[in-house]
Amino acid sequence: MNKNIKNALKSKRTILSAALMVAATASVFAQGNGLAGINEATSMVSSYFDPGTKLIYAIGAVVGLIGGVKVYGKFVRREVA
Repeated sequence: MNKNIKNALKSKRTILSAALMVAATASVFAQGNGLAGINEATSMVSSYFDPGTKLIYAIGAVVGLIGGVKVYGKFVRREVA
Protein backbone atom coordinates (compact mmCIF):
# COMPACT_ATOMS: atom_id res chain seq x y z
CA MET A 1 0.00 0.00 0.00
CA ASN A 2 2.78 2.41 0.92
CA LYS A 3 4.60 1.68 -2.35
CA ASN A 4 1.48 2.46 -4.34
CA ILE A 5 1.12 5.85 -2.66
CA LYS A 6 4.80 6.67 -3.26
CA ASN A 7 4.54 5.61 -6.90
CA ALA A 8 1.37 7.65 -7.35
CA LEU A 9 3.01 10.73 -5.82
CA LYS A 10 6.10 10.19 -7.93
CA SER A 11 4.03 9.94 -11.10
CA LYS A 12 2.02 13.03 -10.12
CA ARG A 13 5.26 14.93 -9.59
CA THR A 14 6.54 13.76 -12.95
CA ILE A 15 3.36 14.81 -14.71
CA LEU A 16 3.33 18.16 -12.91
CA SER A 17 6.99 18.77 -13.75
CA ALA A 18 6.37 17.93 -17.40
CA ALA A 19 3.36 20.25 -17.52
CA LEU A 20 5.35 23.10 -15.98
CA MET A 21 8.18 22.56 -18.48
CA VAL A 22 5.73 22.66 -21.39
CA ALA A 23 4.11 25.82 -20.03
CA ALA A 24 7.49 27.51 -19.54
CA THR A 25 8.61 26.53 -23.03
CA ALA A 26 5.39 27.84 -24.56
CA SER A 27 5.77 31.19 -22.82
CA VAL A 28 9.36 31.48 -24.03
CA PHE A 29 8.26 30.89 -27.62
CA ALA A 30 5.46 33.42 -27.18
CA GLN A 31 8.04 36.13 -26.39
CA GLY A 32 9.85 35.69 -29.69
CA ASN A 33 9.60 39.25 -31.02
CA GLY A 34 10.56 41.24 -27.94
CA LEU A 35 12.32 44.01 -29.84
CA ALA A 36 9.15 44.97 -31.71
CA GLY A 37 7.28 45.14 -28.40
CA ILE A 38 9.93 47.37 -26.87
CA ASN A 39 9.86 49.68 -29.90
CA GLU A 40 6.07 49.87 -29.77
CA ALA A 41 6.12 50.67 -26.05
CA THR A 42 8.75 53.36 -26.65
CA SER A 43 6.64 55.01 -29.34
CA MET A 44 3.54 54.87 -27.13
CA VAL A 45 5.36 56.49 -24.21
CA SER A 46 6.88 59.11 -26.52
CA SER A 47 3.43 60.02 -27.83
CA TYR A 48 2.32 60.90 -24.28
CA PHE A 49 5.35 63.10 -23.56
CA ASP A 50 4.23 66.33 -25.28
CA PRO A 51 0.67 66.35 -23.86
CA GLY A 52 2.07 65.42 -20.44
CA THR A 53 4.51 68.31 -20.59
CA LYS A 54 1.71 70.74 -21.43
CA LEU A 55 -0.38 69.37 -18.56
CA ILE A 56 2.48 69.87 -16.09
CA TYR A 57 2.96 73.44 -17.34
CA ALA A 58 -0.75 74.14 -16.89
CA ILE A 59 -0.71 72.74 -13.35
CA GLY A 60 2.38 74.84 -12.57
CA ALA A 61 0.67 77.96 -13.92
CA VAL A 62 -2.42 77.41 -11.77
CA VAL A 63 -0.32 76.78 -8.64
CA GLY A 64 1.76 79.88 -9.42
CA LEU A 65 -1.34 82.04 -9.81
CA ILE A 66 -2.80 80.80 -6.54
CA GLY A 67 0.50 81.45 -4.77
CA GLY A 68 0.72 84.91 -6.30
CA VAL A 69 -2.78 85.80 -5.11
CA LYS A 70 -1.95 84.61 -1.59
CA VAL A 71 1.27 86.64 -1.49
CA TYR A 72 -0.52 89.72 -2.85
CA GLY A 73 -3.23 89.36 -0.20
CA LYS A 74 -0.63 89.20 2.56
CA PHE A 75 1.23 92.16 1.06
CA VAL A 76 -1.93 94.28 0.99
CA ARG A 77 -2.79 93.38 4.60
CA ARG A 78 0.86 94.01 5.60
CA GLU A 79 1.18 90.58 7.18
CA VAL A 80 4.60 89.20 7.96
CA ALA A 81 5.20 85.65 6.83
